[in-house]
Amino acid sequence: NHYHIVLHVNKHKADNWNTDEVITRWHQLFTGTLLSQRYIKGEALCKAERDTLNERVILWRSRLMDISWYMRVLNESIARQANTEDDCTGRFWEGRFRSQALLDEAALAACMAYVDLNPLRSKLADTPEASLHTSIRQRFNAEKTNSHQPDGLFPFVGNPRRSMPEGLPFKLTDYLELVDWTGRIIREDKRGHIASSLPPILQRLNMASNNWLYLSQHFESPFKGLVGSVFKLREACKKLKYQRTPGITSCDSYFP
Repeated sequence: NHYHIVLHVNKHKADNWNTDEVITRWHQLFTGTLLSQRYIKGEALCKAERDTLNERVILWRSRLMDISWYMRVLNESIARQANTEDDCTGRFWEGRFRSQALLDEAALAACMAYVDLNPLRSKLADTPEASLHTSIRQRFNAEKTNSHQPDGLFPFVGNPRRSMPEGLPFKLTDYLELVDWTGRIIREDKRGHIASSLPPILQRLNMASNNWLYLSQHFESPFKGLVGSVFKLREACKKLKYQRTPGITSCDSYFP
């Protein structure tokens, strides 16, 4: 009755799209306007028409990197398909989505593992690689066949370093080991058992195993909209001009 998704908004890349790129991407979702259709066909536009189109392109660019618009388009397409299958009309989703901002590496790793292990907690799969519709299954299969990391998923680029390429700041093999280790522990027949050796990601992030296991099963419940270390939380609240620091107690408890 719901789904989880971890998103990365590449604002730098979107800011550097030219007019053609923005219009082409928007037309993949919507019909656009008469002016944008004419522009793509190569028809000449007068200055007033170009100015009007440029204003529209600015709006479309902002929407193409806006999470609310992303969720709106995704949820609407799912709702239309479901209503067609069920031969009914009306609202499909109970309400709008809930989002949490992941402020640092520890929060990112915990949220990713929480999402990837959701089918195990729901007893829909016995192992991470057997769970359907998850990124961890795609990554397991790609690693098993020694192929490239799956298209459409943010790549793992290794631990932080100078000249860091864009991607997830972990080693893929370390993350797969972490999810496998966590998945074995949260199974009912393994409840309470903690392996003597921790996966390297937890060691690097300095996360206690009991905190990690709780977050891998309850990530959504203890936090407000911002998740990360207290330092990152205060930094984000200052940037957002918050008068208070929501969720500071939970962040202080679970993140170093």
